[in-house]
Amino acid sequence: MAEATQTRYRVEGMDCASCAAKIDTAVRRMPGVEDVSVSVTAGTMTVRHNGASDLLAIAKKVTGLGYSVSQLAGKSTAPLPVPEHASCGHDHGHHAGHGHPNPTGHTRSDHSHADHKHTASEDLHGHHRPPTGHWWASRKGKLTIFSGAALVVAYAAGHLVPSIAPYAFIVAMLIGLVPIAQRAVMAAMAGTPFSIEMLMTIAAVGAVIIDAGEEAAAVVFLFLVGELLEGVAAGKARQSIQSLTALVPKEALLEENGKMRTVPAENLAVGATILIRPGDRLSADGVILAGESAIDEAPVTGESTPVRKSVDDKVFAGTINGDAALRVRVTATAADNTIARVVKLVEEAQESKAPTERFIDRFSRYYTPCVVMVAVLVAIIPPLFLAGIWGEWIYKGLAILLIGCPCALVISTPAAIAASLSAGARRGLLMKGGAVLETLGAINAVALDKTGTLTEGKPKVTDIIGFGHSQTEVLTFAAALETGSSHPLAKAILHRAAVDKLQLPTASEAKALGGKGVTATVDGRSVFLGSPQAAGEYAALSAEQTARIAALNDEGKTVSVLIVGEALAGAIAMRDEPRADAKSGLKALTDAGVRIVMLTGDNRRTASVVGQQLGIEVRAELMPQDKQRIVGELQQQGLLVAKVGDGINDAPALAAADIGIAMGGGTDVALETADAAVLHGRVGDVAEMIKLSKRTLGNIRQNITIALGLKAVFLATTIAGITGLWPAILADTGATVLVTINALRLLAPARSA
Repeated sequence: MAEATQTRYRVEGMDCASCAAKIDTAVRRMPGVEDVSVSVTAGTMTVRHNGASDLLAIAKKVTGLGYSVSQLAGKSTAPLPVPEHASCGHDHGHHAGHGHPNPTGHTRSDHSHADHKHTASEDLHGHHRPPTGHWWASRKGKLTIFSGAALVVAYAAGHLVPSIAPYAFIVAMLIGLVPIAQRAVMAAMAGTPFSIEMLMTIAAVGAVIIDAGEEAAAVVFLFLVGELLEGVAAGKARQSIQSLTALVPKEALLEENGKMRTVPAENLAVGATILIRPGDRLSADGVILAGESAIDEAPVTGESTPVRKSVDDKVFAGTINGDAALRVRVTATAADNTIARVVKLVEEAQESKAPTERFIDRFSRYYTPCVVMVAVLVAIIPPLFLAGIWGEWIYKGLAILLIGCPCALVISTPAAIAASLSAGARRGLLMKGGAVLETLGAINAVALDKTGTLTEGKPKVTDIIGFGHSQTEVLTFAAALETGSSHPLAKAILHRAAVDKLQLPTASEAKALGGKGVTATVDGRSVFLGSPQAAGEYAALSAEQTARIAALNDEGKTVSVLIVGEALAGAIAMRDEPRADAKSGLKALTDAGVRIVMLTGDNRRTASVVGQQLGIEVRAELMPQDKQRIVGELQQQGLLVAKVGDGINDAPALAAADIGIAMGGGTDVALETADAAVLHGRVGDVAEMIKLSKRTLGNIRQNITIALGLKAVFLATTIAGITGLWPAILADTGATVLVTINALRLLAPARSA
């Protein structure tokens, strides 16, 4: 028996779970295929197969469904094309540059070539491709606009020349229906006979058969509008996780034979020596050979303040060097650095999610065949066996077929979802589609990052202590020394001085002392500001002063000591403080019966202090894979987990969670990987999002009840001969109108309980 192997493909054009379901069904039926895993978010498909599989035939099958597909070479992770203007409410277009290197060594332009493959398929199924610019410029947008325009022209023509009205509406209907019908046929041939496209085709053709071309054209247009809304949401979700690689510089300063030269970062070999200048991003993972500097690791580990690193310490690609030049020995190639591994973790986590089928597609497996069967039986049984009149019973059969038109059902879920997405967006709550909304309402555990999520993400001055000087003098001297510095702690001191409206004296002869602090001359006096350890070299600290500083450290605060002349003048304590609404936001979650836990890469002491302030369980000093593992452990306990974060280090955990929620102001990747985003950065908005989800699910249940209830009533009255074709049309359009109006109620602000 041939050994099973795995082949990964990049699939472009998927915009919903039913797309993934169609591909899964089609490929699973291919010879030699043992298992299929399709990820809509990552845009990938992994096929487990034996030697009997024809990989070319598998690709051709997916292409035939209207998607473009390319095999990913080896075990590498190829880049996803990044929509230049698409983002989750932020302008991050600069990350989607052209020709950026990535862990595989491919460039954007490499893929742009691949994007032009299978053009015939794309022309036929262009509406499947996610929007890469404005929605109206996409194929789906153009088709919807063209269909709507044709409907308006048909109304005008029918009004001016009534005799041509039926034909005008049929032409308007066909403009939108032909692409839908082609997709329906291809899906049926691939093993999905009653897809949502097939439902629409039956509905429209049924309407034309009973002389309701106007209704048919309107129904097709409404369906296209619904699909367009879904496609726009999917376009936002389609932003590539690969933009992470933009954090790694394209070039590196390589040291060879005592000389420096600029080389592409992707060509760096393990063991090479590179120079990292102050303020530069690191171009590779490595170990410091020479130098000492503060490294801003916030994007990778979530550490809120820069970490002091010296010889033999590890450093990560994408982090930012602070105040001194470093010589670094490369320890990992571009394809295996920290950022590349995070990308791989995210894609694997996304792929492991089973695609959630839309309710309508599931229901249509039974609903539409049953209604069509009832219509056929009603049309032929009475004339054949009960001496019924053929014309009368065929008329009733056609009326039932129209009652079976799933328009109200088709629109019941998307209408509620579209209204909910709009209502959420107005409040800064972004959710990427119906599956996210459905799952959010059932969430019973929320894991939150600390830095930038529960806290402000930047240190603030919390205490100013004077030892022989006033608090104002201490802050004035400290701010004078830090003027012009971009260090986060310096910014905190300068911000406090600005708030207090202090007039700062000029500092001269300023010098940065690596790892210790800064010295300068202010008002003719020698002044030092730095760590308590380094301060001992300039002035002796009493036991009482040392104890006071230690107490501040125990509260998770960073303390800078000020020395004027040869005497200790004071100390300034800083800490990344909790967001103003963090405590109330967490209480809203616990009041709703949701378990909460903090997952952070920050040190245990700082995290514990924040945890005690907010009343939340704490797990600290975690790397990205640790956060992902803890999310998995919570899921194994039977909990439905939402992960809230804003940094790159959250990306794998965001993807592994049942729902990933990105906090506003977060990095690109958090927004891309997440299923939802809180743009205003309010912790309380997470609870609001869950509440909105529950309202939406209730609305969808009401819509389905309206749609099926009206149809059940008119089905009975049609068979009884009480109602005919026009009431049947009214049953369908009436249900559609009622469902839409009900869905629009979601746009109104939620009333407080």
